[in-house]
Amino acid sequence: MRVILTGGAGFIGSHISDLYIKMGFKVLIIDNLLTGKEENIPKEAEFEKFSITEEDKVKRLFKKFKPDIVNHHAAQSSVIESVKNPIFDMEINIKGTISLLETSTQFNLKGFIYASSGGTVYGEPKKIPVKENYESFPISPYGISKKTCEMYGLYYSKKLPFTSLRYGNVFGPRQDPHSESGVISIFCERMLKNEEVYIYGDGKQTRDFIYIEDIAKANILATEYILKGKSGIFNIGTGKETSINEIFEKLKKITGYKKRPIYLSKREGEITRIALDIKKAQRELNFKPEWDLEEGLKETVKFFYERRKI
Repeated sequence: MRVILTGGAGFIGSHISDLYIKMGFKVLIIDNLLTGKEENIPKEAEFEKFSITEEDKVKRLFKKFKPDIVNHHAAQSSVIESVKNPIFDMEINIKGTISLLETSTQFNLKGFIYASSGGTVYGEPKKIPVKENYESFPISPYGISKKTCEMYGLYYSKKLPFTSLRYGNVFGPRQDPHSESGVISIFCERMLKNEEVYIYGDGKQTRDFIYIEDIAKANILATEYILKGKSGIFNIGTGKETSINEIFEKLKKITGYKKRPIYLSKREGEITRIALDIKKAQRELNFKPEWDLEEGLKETVKFFYERRKI
C-alpha cells in the first residue's frame, strides 16, 4: 500500500509516517520544511520538498509515485497566525486541500484522510464533551478553514472515500516548543531551562489533551476504514477536560520547576472549554486512547530533557 503523507516532516506527521513504515506501507512525504524538520523524516520514506499549493508538482508526483491514499497533514496550524493573516491561512489550508482532493479524484485513489481540529471547529460548545454533529461556529479563521475543508471532503466523498479526524490538543516528543501553539512543549522547554512560564488568560481554560502515539494509531484505523470504502468525521481525543493550570502543576512536579506562572491577556481566537465525545470513533473505528495523561507528560519531559543534553 502506497501513501502520500503531506506535512510528514512535522510533529504529528512524522509519528504517523513512522507507524505506517513499521506496518509495511510505502510512504512518500511532501513537506516544504517551513515548520517541519528534515531530521523527523524516517530514512525509509521518500521525500519531496515543496508546498501542496504547487499544483503541477503535486500532479507530477502523483503520476510518478502512484499512491493508493493521501493522508493530509500539511497546514498553516496556528490559530494566532490565522487571526493575523486569514488570507494566508485560506491559501494554505483551503486552496491547498481542495487541490489535493481534486488531484486524488483524478488519479482514482482509494481514499483520503484529513487532519482536522476538534479544538477549533466547534467554537465555544454549550455542551461538553461535544459530539461530531454539534452545530458548530468556529471563532478563528483556522477553525473556519478546517471546517470548510471537511465540507469539501464530504462533497468529494461521492467519488473518493474521505475521513476527517478532529484531533484534540496533541502533545508529545518532537513538538515544536518555539511555536505559538503546543502549550505542553512550550512549558517543558521553559521549565527545563528555568525560564519564566506564561499563561494566556486565567489558566482555567480547558483542552482535551491526547498523546501523539494515540493519534498515530487513529490514523492507521482511519486508513483501514477508508480502504473499506467508508467515509466519516470523527473526534479523536480522550473525552476529558484538563485546564492549563492543571498542566502547569503536573509539569512543575515532574520537572522540579519552582517558579510561579506569569498570567497575560487571553489571545484572540482561542476557546475557553473543550472536550471531545469519542463514542463514534470507538464504535466505527475501534479507536481507544491508551496513553494516560501523566504517562504522556513524563515521556514528553524525558524527550526535551534528553534533547538538551545533545
